[in-house]
Amino acid sequence: MSEIWSILKSGHWPSLAGAWLHLTVSFMVWLLVGAMSIPLMVALQLSETEIAWLVSVPLLGGAVLRMVAGWSADWLGARPTAVVILVMECLVLCWGWLGVTGYGEALAFSACLGVAGASFAVSLPIASRAYPLSAQGFVLGIAASGNIGTVLILFFAPRWAAALDWHQVCGIMDGVVAATLLGFVLVVPRTTPAPRTGAVAWWYHAAQLIRRRSAYWLSFLYAVTFGGFVGLCSVLPLLLHDVYRADAMEAGAVAALCGLLGSVIRPAGGYVADRQGGLRTLYYVLPVIAGAVVAVISPSQTMAVVMMMVATAAMGFGNGVVFQLVAEWFPKDIGWRLVWLGRRGPSADFCYRYSSGR
Repeated sequence: MSEIWSILKSGHWPSLAGAWLHLTVSFMVWLLVGAMSIPLMVALQLSETEIAWLVSVPLLGGAVLRMVAGWSADWLGARPTAVVILVMECLVLCWGWLGVTGYGEALAFSACLGVAGASFAVSLPIASRAYPLSAQGFVLGIAASGNIGTVLILFFAPRWAAALDWHQVCGIMDGVVAATLLGFVLVVPRTTPAPRTGAVAWWYHAAQLIRRRSAYWLSFLYAVTFGGFVGLCSVLPLLLHDVYRADAMEAGAVAALCGLLGSVIRPAGGYVADRQGGLRTLYYVLPVIAGAVVAVISPSQTMAVVMMMVATAAMGFGNGVVFQLVAEWFPKDIGWRLVWLGRRGPSADFCYRYSSGR
């Protein structure tokens, strides 16, 4: 415990707390449609394909917008970019609260929620730049554990939707995001962006990254650990409902438990990677992920739930390891490196393939 406290004191812990809060709440917004998938399907009379599009579009939008946010984090500054993301989340949720009706508008609303997925490109650089290199694995693991927002929204959203209209759930989340915006502005200090070196240097760095073979390996590892985690958690309520006939609240509780395991174990992955080496750790983690995912569809519901828990926990642990590798291999321009990884997550495709039976 004293060692952990020493690591936290080695940097600016309020920035770490603000980054964690930003990511946690943004994850709640990002997976809001997935958490309300069963109530939405009933309220809007949607087919399996239509609800699958609603669930997957925010994930795809987040992957695309993360590219923009990552560029902005390195070019204009992570803090102002993070503030803009929270403001946009407030506006989108206000629209969902007051104005969305019908499938077409719901699809557009769902796409706009993708802005919350860009939080990774700003929250992790904020946390990383507040601490020395020796603490990067552990610190980034803590910041990335903000995906515990998955747990919160998967647990609470079905219950809110059962007691209230789904529009009102958007209103509740709008208030949460507004409070987060205020807290973030207060605890994260203003920073001066790095001097601009011109468009030529920007394109030069992008071209350099594309030529790095290690960037593609990290993209693959990130797609397996983070993309797999988000995609599996997003589709779990539908999977449990359609295959095992669980109701919305039961499915949400199981999905929340899986998300909890995958979230809280992330710092452990970074901690182990700091001491044992990231690649060596992944040699043991990746086979566990592969085996558990294969066993998720099981004749026994109990066995299926156990394998869901093992799969999400292994993905979360592995993702903490990947963040340690990012900081080790690419200590500069972290926003861009995380963008390169984030754009390759397979979560949207995972949801679509499940619903369409492909």
